[in-house]
Amino acid sequence: MSQIGAPRGRTCSRSPRSRTLRSVATLTSAVLAVTVLAGCSSGDDAGEAPAAAADNAPTARDQVADGGTVRWAVDALPTTFNTFQADADGTTSRVAGAVLPSLYTLDERGRPRMNPDYLESAQVVETEPKQVVLYKLHQQAVWSDGREIGAPDFVAQWRALSGRDTAYWTARNSGYERIEKIERGKNDLEVRVTFSKPYADWQSLFTPLYPKQVMGSPGSFNDGARTTLKATAGPFLLKGVDRKNGNVTLTRNPRWWGAPVKLDSLVLKAVPRADRADALAAGTLDLAEIDRSTAERIALALRDARAGRGGAQAALAHGPGSAITPSKALWSWALAHGSDEEKAEEVQAARKENQQAIAAYASAQDTLATYVVRKSLEPAYTQLSLNGESGPLADERVRRAVARAINRQELAESVLKPLGLPASPPGSHLALAGQAAYADSSDALGDQDTKEARALLADAGWVPGGAVRKPAGTKAGSEAEKKAGEKDAKKETGEKTGEKTGEKDADKEDAKKKDADAASDEGLYIVGDDKPGERRAAPAPVIGAGGPESGTHVLAPAPAAARQSAALLARAEALDTGTGSGARAAHPAARTDKGVAGAYAPRGTAAPATVPEATKALGKDGKPLSLRFVLPSGPGSESLRAVGDRIVRMLDAVGIRTEVTKVSDDSFFKDHVASGDYDLALYSWPASAFPATDARPIFAKPEPASDGSLLVEQNYSRVGTDRIDQLFDQAAGTLDEEEARELVRQADARIWAAAGSIPLYQRPQLVAAKADLVNAGAWGLAGPRYQDIGFKKTETTKGTERNR
Repeated sequence: MSQIGAPRGRTCSRSPRSRTLRSVATLTSAVLAVTVLAGCSSGDDAGEAPAAAADNAPTARDQVADGGTVRWAVDALPTTFNTFQADADGTTSRVAGAVLPSLYTLDERGRPRMNPDYLESAQVVETEPKQVVLYKLHQQAVWSDGREIGAPDFVAQWRALSGRDTAYWTARNSGYERIEKIERGKNDLEVRVTFSKPYADWQSLFTPLYPKQVMGSPGSFNDGARTTLKATAGPFLLKGVDRKNGNVTLTRNPRWWGAPVKLDSLVLKAVPRADRADALAAGTLDLAEIDRSTAERIALALRDARAGRGGAQAALAHGPGSAITPSKALWSWALAHGSDEEKAEEVQAARKENQQAIAAYASAQDTLATYVVRKSLEPAYTQLSLNGESGPLADERVRRAVARAINRQELAESVLKPLGLPASPPGSHLALAGQAAYADSSDALGDQDTKEARALLADAGWVPGGAVRKPAGTKAGSEAEKKAGEKDAKKETGEKTGEKTGEKDADKEDAKKKDADAASDEGLYIVGDDKPGERRAAPAPVIGAGGPESGTHVLAPAPAAARQSAALLARAEALDTGTGSGARAAHPAARTDKGVAGAYAPRGTAAPATVPEATKALGKDGKPLSLRFVLPSGPGSESLRAVGDRIVRMLDAVGIRTEVTKVSDDSFFKDHVASGDYDLALYSWPASAFPATDARPIFAKPEPASDGSLLVEQNYSRVGTDRIDQLFDQAAGTLDEEEARELVRQADARIWAAAGSIPLYQRPQLVAAKADLVNAGAWGLAGPRYQDIGFKKTETTKGTERNR
């Protein structure tokens, strides 16, 4: 799917975009907070019915008028018309869907379905010695220049996207690199594609299909397709781009062989989400994705219209005039006509300004009453990403604690319930409710549990009072004070060490005294492991849950904690093997009647009988447990920030402090998420009908680069395992659909257990549409069928053409 991800609400995108469930534009602040279908089940019937149906005013074609223009809001004009380039966005995908061949489209359950406008058949005809797919093309399928769609176009696209020729600036080549050769079949309408090794997601290839004029050379691929397309083959043609007015115009394709196109033209208008309410109120749009506040304003306008209240009455009820009481109006009139001429002039000007505001609001409400809000669940989910590259979250126990502290159901309800949409948190990273591959694997991690979250933190050494405790191995008495004084003196004189105060000094000391760490808890005892006041020998240090790459040294977990870690792994393995028993086994108790296992206190301190107050901050080796939570600050991100506030309170309840940093929408993804400059962040991923291929780069294990950095592909949490990579590879390499689904489910269970990203809710899809616009709106899991979009016939027209 196309571009590598900028967040939009924040929805990251994949390459090529046409393979996502729908076009999700570059993440913009408006949708930052919301996405897709909820509900959970297991097994192959998980996708029998989506939790929220499409809401697009489905209408039979004979009830749709011929003619008219639909003005459709997009986030921005496209920087390229080539969906396989890294900067392709949602507008690129929307244009491609209307003007280029899509060999497969998605149905209401997000399943790929052969498109009969381009294919008579497509199937695997050989598996040994190589996989061979035979495409039989529609006999009338031609490019806009009259040339037949055929094998030369397939060959050109394969060569451009295979990755063998680095002169092509491609975003991704998934699947195309597995093709060994492409041949003409028995005639010009047959194309045989032979794979060098099995590829399960072969249906994802050649959608969209570009003509050989675009794919045939690096120059036309890299530059030529950025501003225009030399040939197209969809129901619409690309007529032109008006960058001054921000419009892309698509018109009927006179060579189109399929069902006749209903509209005369489609105009994609670049309207930022913050400006869409005004554009709708001005009547300059027919179709636009909107935010919740705009949806509520349209709902008010419709309610007033049904009640017979005009815009002026509405303005007095809930608009600019709502604050004017009879007494205030009388007093204003008196001042305006009083003897104080200066005051009267001032009040008269204010009254005139207020009357103009009321009139403008009234007119806007009258126009908004001509729209309806269509809503469904967008095919994408919003997740909390936990950056596991360094810091406290490099320890998987801390990541799991964060996950167990969060009530996903509460967050989903806060976003979706007010809209009347299903509010069950997604149970999978890789598929959505309604899709055949969907299965709830969240049991591999477990539901919200405050006690277990606290126990996991204690096991990792984050305990009450740890923020003021000196690091293990620090010498007591005057010698320690003397050294502290020396460090302060150095700091005061401006001596530069090149390291952050406290953090790197402690790390350097740990590295120098690796062996001494075994006895580093002098004067401490392990609460719950012995009687109060009785000291035990401290266990030897081991590499912590963060793994060798993190380099984090922690004390071995207490027995109860070890049992808990084993239980978590058992959950994932049970889902991995399909037994199911471990997935729903209760965690063993992580605390004893003597206190929290793994917690530490000064020698001679009695073990606490209960868990400390939830609001008491945690620390370790003199450092407080605080995570940097980065959120976008744009005007359309209010809902996302509200979710962030709820998460902050949930984490605070288990002792995890957060430092909320609000950044501009432009820098949120590029400068923070993609670069790894965050601990916690909220952004979204669109769903895919081909998770084995499209989700792999999102969850692939980061690999070290030669310069010491990490190659993360699209895995912005920087958390992954070899086993997850293996499961994706196996799923992509089997032609058995049932086996592929099972492997995807196993990979998802491992992703849950690693706790690098926590799906929170599926985003709502709110679309404002003219009341008589049909076959358009909130499509849910399916994609638009452009030739069917139009305006409904009225009783008076009796089928005559509708001109707009």
